[in-house]
Amino acid sequence: MLVFTRTKHGANKLAEQLNKDGITALGDSRQQEPGCAHPRAREFKTATLQVLVATDIAARGIDIDQLPHVVNYDLPNVPEDYVHRIGRTGRAGATGEAISLVCVDEHAFLRDIERLIKREIESEVVAGFEPDRRAVAQPIQQRPQRACARQ
Repeated sequence: MLVFTRTKHGANKLAEQLNKDGITALGDSRQQEPGCAHPRAREFKTATLQVLVATDIAARGIDIDQLPHVVNYDLPNVPEDYVHRIGRTGRAGATGEAISLVCVDEHAFLRDIERLIKREIESEVVAGFEPDRRAVAQPIQQRPQRACARQ
């Protein structure tokens, strides 16, 4: 499973929690630009690593055959990045599933994505994770991500 977060810090924090919960996961150990190999991609491809948690930049250089699941832990703030993310699964006629977790702060991002892809994304509220009806959306601060230097 490939899980996307918006920030490197978020990727590392989520991977740490998954490991505590007994799921072998690796966070975004190094930012990189497209073409830079992720330092642990080989482990992920050979299934010794169950979950790779990455940002959009870190995942651009990874090509994984038969990736069954992509999860958007955070929705991207750029709608085109959503298309790149979910395009990592279901390649070359294989089946795949993309799941996006959406909080109240991300509803505008979801609308922008639906506008771009010209369709509504099916939604489901999971029992026990119902949104707080009193929650008010807060602006999401987005820091620019840095790329690695080519070697």
